[in-house]
Amino acid sequence: MTLRVSIVGASGYVGGELLRLLLWHPQVTVAQATSGRNTGRYLYQVHPNLRGRSNLQFVHPDRLEPCDVLFLALPHGEAARAIGRYQSLAPTIIDCSADFRLSDPAAYARWYGEAHPAPELLGSFVYGLPEVSRAALQGARCASGVGCNATATNLALLPLVRAGLVDPGQPVIVEVKVGSSEGGATVSESSHHPERAGAVRSFAPVGHRHTAEVEQVTGLRNVHLSITSVELVRGALATAHVFTTRPLSEKELWQAYRSFARDEPFVRIVKERQGVYRFPEPKILAGSNYADLGFALDAATGRIVSICAIDNLMKGAAGSAVQCMNLMCGFEETAGLQFPGLHPV
Repeated sequence: MTLRVSIVGASGYVGGELLRLLLWHPQVTVAQATSGRNTGRYLYQVHPNLRGRSNLQFVHPDRLEPCDVLFLALPHGEAARAIGRYQSLAPTIIDCSADFRLSDPAAYARWYGEAHPAPELLGSFVYGLPEVSRAALQGARCASGVGCNATATNLALLPLVRAGLVDPGQPVIVEVKVGSSEGGATVSESSHHPERAGAVRSFAPVGHRHTAEVEQVTGLRNVHLSITSVELVRGALATAHVFTTRPLSEKELWQAYRSFARDEPFVRIVKERQGVYRFPEPKILAGSNYADLGFALDAATGRIVSICAIDNLMKGAAGSAVQCMNLMCGFEETAGLQFPGLHPV
């Protein structure tokens, strides 16, 4: 079975990653890729890594035609305001924006500063992180995107949450270091090379919106995120500081992480005794859908440092979206996503 898929907003970084994955996917054909400002240009003129792979041209969003699966890679707020039109064009929708990530309209209004444009549809979108929603995604018609910082944080915390090892009375402090591609393809003063190069910049020391996703997924209500921009193009590294409910051994922690990762095709445990890559490192995940997890135990204080590295454009966006499509459409979950990343980069 070959499905026709289209991408709305295909000229951005997430749209480009979706194209890269879907053009090589064994069970889909890319029908259309829309972009208002790039209408008529060839895909490779915006995404040069696709040169020689496709002769498709960007079409205007108004010329979007019916298809089997529609990916929405639009700026925040745009998908929700036109969701009725998109649902009339495709039976399966995967939205990569923040519009349908939160199930609670009140939480959406709190974290995004406005009422949701289509609150009646929030419950109809399955949260698009397969490690959280695999069963619900199978056969689902609509899936949300995931926040890249939330994904790294959730995957760092879930082994401990599911094992019942997190003391809910203690704060969970998470520092997420992120690359410049998280800011998207549109240039800004802060992304100007002389300003961005060499930076270690506190981007959101408090109040980051992805906190809402972490609360929704983990059930924790004492999570505090800080986001720091670093000298990196792709990647997010979440370092979570968690206090335990009781004294633990490292063996028990290994059991918790192995139990979480055992049936997850894209989760790997990285905890080595020697070498350069003893703990997760986003650099070697560039272009891959893997999430690498590691941990360290401070037995004297009961503190666990849980670490997760991802490519923010892949596991934090396009990769998870394609993984969702595979589950929703009955494909092999790993189809089109086996690329392991590069080393050195």
